[in-house]
Amino acid sequence: MNRFVASLLAILILGSVATAQDKPPTKAIFLLNWYVYSEHAPFFLGLERGYFSQEGIDLQIQEGRGSVPTVQAVAGGTADFGYADVASVIKAATQGAPVITTGVLLQKSPMALIGLTERNIRVPADMRGKTVATTPGDSLSLVWPLLLKKMGLKEDELTVVSGDPQTKLNAVINGRADLMLGYLMDQNLRIAKATGKPVTVIPFSDFGVNLVSSCVVVSQNMLTTNPDMARRFMKAATRAVEAAEKEPEAAVDALLKAYPKAGERQLLIDGLKLTLPLYHTDDTRDQPAFRVSPANFANSVTMLVEYAGVNKSAASRPQDFYTLQYLPK
Repeated sequence: MNRFVASLLAILILGSVATAQDKPPTKAIFLLNWYVYSEHAPFFLGLERGYFSQEGIDLQIQEGRGSVPTVQAVAGGTADFGYADVASVIKAATQGAPVITTGVLLQKSPMALIGLTERNIRVPADMRGKTVATTPGDSLSLVWPLLLKKMGLKEDELTVVSGDPQTKLNAVINGRADLMLGYLMDQNLRIAKATGKPVTVIPFSDFGVNLVSSCVVVSQNMLTTNPDMARRFMKAATRAVEAAEKEPEAAVDALLKAYPKAGERQLLIDGLKLTLPLYHTDDTRDQPAFRVSPANFANSVTMLVEYAGVNKSAASRPQDFYTLQYLPK
């Protein structure tokens, strides 16, 4: 009798294990903010090492064309998760888009004015009469009016030229623009490589524009109908980021396996290493990735209200735009 019970129990256990293993993973789209570059490497490392599949997620990472379109895709349900700038998420949410961030990866702003040092632009006064290249609809252009106000400049005191990311980059390399709006771990490295000349980087944070930056954005509908999906995604993403902090070279190699034309390996490694210090502030130095401090987030909302045209009511309710409850304990 005991032998029969033991055999029956073994069959039941094996059957339950087989059922769990046979259950197909859930397909999900993760839409990035831009073309693939060094900042995105941790997610590809997580994909390669199976962190997402171990959480039952069959993840497809897709290139984006700007934070604003990425947020719109998440709001509309054509992407399950997005990687976008917090400013774009907040502005969309105040205009009625059902989106929220479940974790902020870049807690220090990477935004910067970037140009060749030979143009002798080092302070705001040097910018008057100069040409600045921008990309309409991206997160940098959203924060651009805020930066101008902080610097005491008006847009009509400069010449602004528009183009996609590559056109913007080429404008500086070829001398058609004096500066561009970019990120201090990306375009500066590319310009220096292409021209062989020194590059000046003027961080937005030098003028008090230190907004929290890239984050994971999801729809409110997902958090209502499938909160476990968000929880599992954030667990895998956190593992991926922590692994990339320890092994940036491995993260870049994983990125290049997926997107061989993303760039030169050493430039991507250099860019990722410039990105890693942006993951934490003094308040979150000992915290896992994505755990932004309430004070830092609230300060960013206040600046967006004051300078970037975000609805004034947002300043009194920063907690409406982010949640950390889906992060691993």
